[in-house]
Amino acid sequence: MAMASSLSVPLPIKTSPKQPTVQLPGVGPCGARSLQLPSMKFTARPSSSPVPLVVAAATSMVGAETQSGAANPAKVLPLRIGHGFDLHRLEPGYPLIIGGINIPHDRGCEAHSDGDVLLHCVVDAILGALGLPDIGQIFPDTDPKWKGAASSVFMEEAVRLMHEAGYELGNLDATLILQRPKLSPHKEAIRANLCKLLGADPSVVNLKAKTHEKVDSLGENRSIAAHTVVLLFRK
Repeated sequence: MAMASSLSVPLPIKTSPKQPTVQLPGVGPCGARSLQLPSMKFTARPSSSPVPLVVAAATSMVGAETQSGAANPAKVLPLRIGHGFDLHRLEPGYPLIIGGINIPHDRGCEAHSDGDVLLHCVVDAILGALGLPDIGQIFPDTDPKWKGAASSVFMEEAVRLMHEAGYELGNLDATLILQRPKLSPHKEAIRANLCKLLGADPSVVNLKAKTHEKVDSLGENRSIAAHTVVLLFRK
């Protein structure tokens, strides 16, 4: 009988403080069971390591990788496309030079160099296709060396960089935007000189001229702009 009495005393169940217990829902106190989860480990996130710090660290790593990748040479592609844009104010007392040709007009482009909006635009298109900095970074207007310089110098350097990278001009399409003067009498001379500077056949160089329908500074003969798209192909 003493043995039976001792068996009727509930035996305590000891659980490890490192192993959390789970009580099954819907079970009363008499039938409560404790389950041990030996394979699960729970680690609280330290309050000293908030999520924003992790995001900031990841952002820093991405920035570092981007800077590292920028130092690598450009990827060799069979084709490359570049777009260029330029705009200059038109002011009295300056020559109007477009594509290396002096165009008679009562005003010209105010700029650090000769202000040739077309050649600047073409240079930027070539540099963009090659993945290089723009014309303002390579030939900064803060450098007195380029004061009044002929834009053909910039063209020669852009073409040299294109050949150095192993590319040739596939074709070029340029659009000039100005209200005055009319460029129809000068288009062929401009295109011929552009082909000469590029070392390209005339069949792959296209030039268009548009007015701006008297809208804003372009339409009011206070500025001139140009867009250029180039396609380069691997030699």
